Amino acid sequence: MTENSDKYVLSIDLGTSGSKTALISVYGEVVDFDFESVPLILLPDGGAEQKPDDWWHAIMATSKRLLSKGTINPADIVAIVASTQWAGTVAVDQDGKPLMNAITWLDMRGAKYVAQMAGGPVKIEGYDPFKLLRWIRMTGGAPALTGKDPVGHILLIRNDFPGVYHKTYKFLEPKDYINFCFTGKFAASYDSITLHWVTDNRDITHISYSDKLLKMYRLEKEKLSELKRSIDILGPVKKDVARELGLKDDVQVVMGSPDIPAAALGSGAVRDYQGHIYVGTSSWISTHVPFKKTDVIHGIASIPSSIPDKYMVVNEQETAGGVLTYLKDNILYHQDALLQEEALPDVYKIFDRIAVNVPAGSNKVIFTPWLNGERTPVENNSARACIYNLSLKNTRADIVRAFLEGVAYNQRWALQYVEKFIGRPLNPIHMVGGGAISDVWCQIHADVLNRTIKQVKDPIQTNARGAAFIAAVGLGYMAFEDIPKYIQINNTFEPNPENRKIYDQLFAEFLNIYKHNKAIFKRLNPHS
Repeated sequence: MTENSDKYVLSIDLGTSGSKTALISVYGEVVDFDFESVPLILLPDGGAEQKPDDWWHAIMATSKRLLSKGTINPADIVAIVASTQWAGTVAVDQDGKPLMNAITWLDMRGAKYVAQMAGGPVKIEGYDPFKLLRWIRMTGGAPALTGKDPVGHILLIRNDFPGVYHKTYKFLEPKDYINFCFTGKFAASYDSITLHWVTDNRDITHISYSDKLLKMYRLEKEKLSELKRSIDILGPVKKDVARELGLKDDVQVVMGSPDIPAAALGSGAVRDYQGHIYVGTSSWISTHVPFKKTDVIHGIASIPSSIPDKYMVVNEQETAGGVLTYLKDNILYHQDALLQEEALPDVYKIFDRIAVNVPAGSNKVIFTPWLNGERTPVENNSARACIYNLSLKNTRADIVRAFLEGVAYNQRWALQYVEKFIGRPLNPIHMVGGGAISDVWCQIHADVLNRTIKQVKDPIQTNARGAAFIAAVGLGYMAFEDIPKYIQINNTFEPNPENRKIYDQLFAEFLNIYKHNKAIFKRLNPHS
């Protein structure tokens, strides 16, 4: 090992489910990690909020537990860096105090305000064509009409919570709020600000706010933070936080990145046209590209990545691993069910043992994973999950495997448009996130996608590892091009040609299910 092998990063991965805090070497070796859950507040009107204080409590609690173990000497920690859920909004006052709950990426309440702001006398896919052209030309994309982007959140606050809007000093992404908690400084990174759709990204080497875009939805630039690169050092950790954690006062806080850009680094797929699939609560397919381009219809765009001067392509899906949580908590082991005594410590491993013994195709049971609508390759808040083609012969085992396969069908749906966008197949694909722990799910993805799947070691720490790489580059310990040599692959899963026919058939019907039911979804869920 090099002389810096004993230098470590306290890396924060704050997802919707909670904080996965890790100790990671500056070369990406995961030493230890800890997790604490954070409640999600779902409101009847499509709202989805979390308490920023809960985030901070979970981060501090996990950090203290990690550092108290004595696995490493806290004096060897050189940086703190965060990767968090993306497209959330925290409205804070001048002291950085939240003025209301954080609005998360799941929140749809701002949809009507985005539609009003983005629309016009003539519409293309719901957008005024002149406004759409300006957004695409400058940013590469456009605000989601679902209201789930920060644009929707801010418009919601301005219209429904005007007192909060008036008092807001800064609107912060979750990552940038956590950075403030560590340093007392307001800043946003080029990648974290992207989904506000107010920056001019045409020159990837010089990203700045666009006065024209800000004017389109009447947002004062002063309510947004100074822009920095992901690798820039924001400053030293606040002395009171350092004392509470037992860290040196000179530990630096690096800007870091949201979850998707950080995962691209932590997956090891950092070169152009190297792809990764992340399966966590949500899911995405991503790859770096050397060009700026947009596919409006399928929600694909080249946007700034964690690597300065690079674009990345992302096709994000709404619900992936979250369907298994739903299956566990709401169907099989619901707190009111008589099956409570069947609950075992690790239900997800039980799902794997069940699914591996079910034939490919789940005896033709098909599950659609649209529990909260869908983002890509279609943007549709009203779409809903369903289990199709059940008969008296089907069992709980068929349903369990169908849940796993349904997520993979959705991945295949997205992948075909990503590959068309970049003009080449993504093969092999690195698989990361909590879902990548499952050998069964990795093999299902290989078979459904007809692509080689490489299962990255420590997949659940991918975001934290990617953030640690950002800190290591920012502090000069390594370069981004060095990352692949520090990534280990646990297993490689090749497509089974014997399963090609059944999966091609069921995928075609998966698409038909959406095509023939989207009107029903709209009638049943008109206000979604």
